[in-house]
Amino acid sequence: MQLGVFSISLTVKDLEASKAFYEKFGFSVMAGDGKGYLILRNGGAIIGLFQGMFDRNILTFNPGWDADARQIPGFTDVRELQRQLKASGVTLVSEADESTTGPASLVAVDPDGNPILLDQHV
Repeated sequence: MQLGVFSISLTVKDLEASKAFYEKFGFSVMAGDGKGYLILRNGGAIIGLFQGMFDRNILTFNPGWDADARQIPGFTDVRELQRQLKASGVTLVSEADESTTGPASLVAVDPDGNPILLDQHV
């Protein structure tokens, strides 16, 4: 199962304070609006900082993207991943619309309550 690039999406209280903190670990901004969210990277490690958008931290996978947010050829569409997960007995709390193509997402929750987001942008 190819899930795409992995990142952790952190819910933060102060976007600028969190940005400054993670910059001390060598992370730099690669995307974001600078108001509600920023995406930071250090090599292959990616952290999303989100202020006021989520209640909890989220494990995030982006089908179809590499670590530079470029589309990769021959990726597995999120709807196919959804079918595989459901066939394996995974309960989804949010599903991609199977009648669509392109960007879509789904959310599952692991046994410890951690949300897992598969967020396809292509």
